[in-house]
Amino acid sequence: MTDTVHILGEGGGIFELSLPLHETIADKLAKGHLRRVQPDGTPFVEGDRPEGVPALPESRPALNAVKAEWVGWAVVQGLKPDEAEALTKADLIERFGAGQEPEGNPDGSEGAAPEGTPEGTPAE
Repeated sequence: MTDTVHILGEGGGIFELSLPLHETIADKLAKGHLRRVQPDGTPFVEGDRPEGVPALPESRPALNAVKAEWVGWAVVQGLKPDEAEALTKADLIERFGAGQEPEGNPDGSEGAAPEGTPEGTPAE
């Protein structure tokens, strides 16, 4: 038996798609343009997700994550998919990632501290 998922399309139609999903469809799911639904169109309740079916992120992506992940995060935060897609990755990070950096370096990396003025030292 082939695994399938039901997707609510951009025009409101419900489509049953075989897995693995085409990369274009997977990208649109990740960005929030499409949504996974039950066969009758009711919202899909997350549970066992078949392999190859992306979801919107549940937490802020890493700063070095691809733009698609940041678009998805912006959609989770309430921005419309088209509006999120129109922003640059830097704009998305500034708007939806500022002040939420993980502990350590601002870029989320480990190792040496970033170049610049050490914390607690006034800038010249």
